[in-house]
Amino acid sequence: MKIFAIGDTHLSTKVEKPMDIFGPGWENHFERICADWNKKVSEDDLVLIPGDISWGMFLEEAVPDLDLIANLKGKKIITRGNHDYWWKSITAVRSVLKPNMYALQNDAIRFDGVVVCGTRGWTVPEKTFKDADDEKIYKRELIRLELGLQAMDKLYIEGDKKIVMIHYPPFNATMQPSDFTRLCEKYGVNYVVYGHLHGKNCRVKHELIQNNIKYLLCSCDQVDCKLVEVCNLLQTD
Repeated sequence: MKIFAIGDTHLSTKVEKPMDIFGPGWENHFERICADWNKKVSEDDLVLIPGDISWGMFLEEAVPDLDLIANLKGKKIITRGNHDYWWKSITAVRSVLKPNMYALQNDAIRFDGVVVCGTRGWTVPEKTFKDADDEKIYKRELIRLELGLQAMDKLYIEGDKKIVMIHYPPFNATMQPSDFTRLCEKYGVNYVVYGHLHGKNCRVKHELIQNNIKYLLCSCDQVDCKLVEVCNLLQTD
């Protein structure tokens, strides 16, 4: 089984939100994702989508976008992004997903050879938090990540790869260690996939290895609308 990631699909079947207004990198972006997806993914593979999936404000507006993704090959795991306003209740989200799609929130899921957890995350401050609310959200997301990591450990079988999905980058712009990265290290995570970052001017590294964890950026426009291969379970790293 191969594992891929693509974030920030920003689909808008039921709402008027064309992404090409943000520049040529977004022109026909979902068609380009699908073309690459069809070349790379088999039905046995797994695709991770760490948030900002649909512009729908309500779940019924997001369902057609979720179905577009479900109709592609492979198994898919989704987590919430900062623009996924339709994601109010994990029970409600799971109730509309097709059998080949899985949503994570405060928990984890295992397939043969890999166990995955995820959360939205939050902006890692350069020095201090903007205000008390900013700090509160940050700490709440740390709790949610640790709940997922604890669930991951319960499912883990020796030899499994451990993968964390997080929408926000788990470090600040200078890529210094954070509470998020320290949690991932504590639980022996192998890979972290993240998105959220957009535009030509953002400071990014598509791949970074810190303390034996490989961090992979998969924001749609930053990876030219192509799936990032996280790992191939048929090969050894």
